[in-house]
Amino acid sequence: MPDLDKWAGIVAHFLKPGGIFYIADFHPVLWMMDDSFEKIKYHYFNTDVISEEISGTYSDRDAPIKSIEHGWNHPFSEIFNALVKHGLQILQFNEFPYSPYNCFKNLEQGTDGMWRIRGMDEKMPVMYSIKAVKQF
Repeated sequence: MPDLDKWAGIVAHFLKPGGIFYIADFHPVLWMMDDSFEKIKYHYFNTDVISEEISGTYSDRDAPIKSIEHGWNHPFSEIFNALVKHGLQILQFNEFPYSPYNCFKNLEQGTDGMWRIRGMDEKMPVMYSIKAVKQF
Protein backbone atom coordinates (compact mmCIF):
# COMPACT_ATOMS: atom_id res chain seq x y z
CA MET A 1 0.00 0.00 0.00
CA PRO A 2 1.39 3.38 -0.91
CA ASP A 3 -0.45 5.41 1.76
CA LEU A 4 -0.49 4.03 5.31
CA ASP A 5 -2.27 7.09 6.67
CA LYS A 6 -5.25 6.34 4.43
CA TRP A 7 -5.06 2.63 5.35
CA ALA A 8 -5.07 3.37 9.10
CA GLY A 9 -7.98 5.77 8.62
CA ILE A 10 -10.01 2.99 7.00
CA VAL A 11 -9.09 0.58 9.82
CA ALA A 12 -10.19 3.12 12.44
CA HIS A 13 -13.39 3.94 10.54
CA PHE A 14 -14.60 0.34 10.61
CA LEU A 15 -13.68 -0.37 14.24
CA LYS A 16 -16.08 0.42 17.05
CA PRO A 17 -14.57 2.06 20.16
CA GLY A 18 -12.93 -0.77 22.08
CA GLY A 19 -12.69 -2.86 18.89
CA ILE A 20 -9.55 -4.91 18.30
CA PHE A 21 -7.41 -4.69 15.17
CA TYR A 22 -4.93 -7.52 14.58
CA ILE A 23 -2.51 -7.79 11.69
CA ALA A 24 0.07 -10.47 10.88
CA ASP A 25 2.27 -9.64 7.91
CA PHE A 26 5.74 -10.08 6.51
CA HIS A 27 8.41 -8.07 8.30
CA PRO A 28 9.73 -4.89 6.62
CA VAL A 29 13.30 -6.22 6.95
CA LEU A 30 12.33 -9.23 4.83
CA TRP A 31 11.31 -6.88 1.97
CA MET A 32 14.81 -5.38 1.93
CA MET A 33 16.31 -8.65 0.71
CA ASP A 34 16.78 -10.09 -2.78
CA ASP A 35 14.67 -13.10 -3.81
CA SER A 36 17.20 -15.61 -2.43
CA PHE A 37 17.75 -13.76 0.87
CA GLU A 38 21.46 -13.47 0.13
CA LYS A 39 21.91 -9.67 0.01
CA ILE A 40 20.15 -6.43 0.83
CA LYS A 41 18.51 -5.07 -2.33
CA TYR A 42 16.07 -2.38 -1.10
CA HIS A 43 16.01 0.40 1.48
CA TYR A 44 14.17 -0.01 4.76
CA PHE A 45 12.98 3.61 4.52
CA ASN A 46 11.92 3.33 0.89
CA THR A 47 9.31 5.89 -0.14
CA ASP A 48 9.17 4.95 -3.82
CA VAL A 49 7.22 2.18 -5.44
CA ILE A 50 9.18 -1.01 -6.08
CA SER A 51 8.13 -2.59 -9.39
CA GLU A 52 9.41 -6.02 -10.36
CA GLU A 53 8.54 -8.62 -12.95
CA ILE A 54 7.77 -11.86 -11.17
CA SER A 55 7.20 -15.43 -12.31
CA GLY A 56 4.64 -17.69 -10.72
CA THR A 57 2.41 -16.75 -7.80
CA TYR A 58 2.80 -16.68 -4.04
CA SER A 59 1.03 -20.03 -3.82
CA ASP A 60 2.77 -21.65 -6.82
CA ARG A 61 6.19 -20.21 -7.63
CA ASP A 62 6.40 -22.51 -10.68
CA ALA A 63 3.06 -21.44 -12.22
CA PRO A 64 3.53 -20.38 -15.88
CA ILE A 65 2.53 -16.78 -15.12
CA LYS A 66 4.52 -13.56 -15.42
CA SER A 67 3.33 -10.26 -13.98
CA ILE A 68 4.51 -6.91 -12.69
CA GLU A 69 4.26 -6.57 -8.93
CA HIS A 70 4.25 -3.19 -7.16
CA GLY A 71 5.09 -2.77 -3.52
CA TRP A 72 6.17 -0.24 -0.91
CA ASN A 73 8.46 -0.76 2.06
CA HIS A 74 7.18 0.84 5.25
CA PRO A 75 9.28 1.02 8.42
CA PHE A 76 7.59 0.14 11.70
CA SER A 77 7.59 3.79 12.74
CA GLU A 78 5.32 4.58 9.79
CA ILE A 79 3.00 1.64 10.55
CA PHE A 80 2.74 2.39 14.28
CA ASN A 81 2.39 6.16 13.85
CA ALA A 82 -0.39 5.80 11.26
CA LEU A 83 -2.40 3.57 13.62
CA VAL A 84 -1.81 5.81 16.64
CA LYS A 85 -2.72 8.95 14.66
CA HIS A 86 -6.13 7.41 13.94
CA GLY A 87 -6.91 6.60 17.56
CA LEU A 88 -5.58 3.07 17.96
CA GLN A 89 -3.50 2.05 20.96
CA ILE A 90 -0.85 -0.59 20.31
CA LEU A 91 -1.37 -3.41 22.82
CA GLN A 92 1.07 -5.99 21.53
CA PHE A 93 3.86 -6.28 18.97
CA ASN A 94 5.59 -9.57 18.10
CA GLU A 95 8.25 -10.63 15.61
CA PHE A 96 8.78 -14.15 14.28
CA PRO A 97 11.70 -15.84 12.46
CA TYR A 98 9.39 -17.97 10.30
CA SER A 99 6.44 -18.05 7.91
CA PRO A 100 3.44 -20.37 8.28
CA TYR A 101 3.67 -21.28 4.60
CA ASN A 102 6.25 -21.78 1.88
CA CYS A 103 5.81 -18.67 -0.21
CA PHE A 104 9.40 -17.56 -0.95
CA LYS A 105 12.47 -19.08 -2.54
CA ASN A 106 15.09 -20.61 -0.28
CA LEU A 107 12.83 -21.62 2.63
CA GLU A 108 12.97 -24.88 4.54
CA GLN A 109 10.36 -26.40 6.79
CA GLY A 110 11.19 -26.97 10.45
CA THR A 111 9.96 -29.78 12.65
CA ASP A 112 7.27 -27.39 13.95
CA GLY A 113 5.85 -27.05 10.42
CA MET A 114 6.97 -23.44 10.03
CA TRP A 115 9.12 -22.22 7.13
CA ARG A 116 12.46 -20.51 7.75
CA ILE A 117 15.10 -18.96 5.52
CA ARG A 118 17.63 -21.67 4.67
CA GLY A 119 21.05 -20.98 6.16
CA MET A 120 19.98 -17.96 8.22
CA ASP A 121 19.57 -19.81 11.54
CA GLU A 122 16.76 -17.42 12.49
CA LYS A 123 19.11 -14.40 12.27
CA MET A 124 16.44 -12.14 10.80
CA PRO A 125 12.71 -11.68 11.29
CA VAL A 126 10.28 -13.01 8.71
CA MET A 127 6.89 -11.98 10.09
CA TYR A 128 5.38 -9.67 12.68
CA SER A 129 2.04 -9.10 14.35
CA ILE A 130 0.40 -6.05 15.89
CA LYS A 131 -2.61 -6.04 18.18
CA ALA A 132 -4.29 -2.65 18.71
CA VAL A 133 -7.52 -1.35 20.18
CA LYS A 134 -9.57 1.63 19.05
CA GLN A 135 -9.76 4.20 21.84
CA PHE A 136 -13.14 5.24 23.22
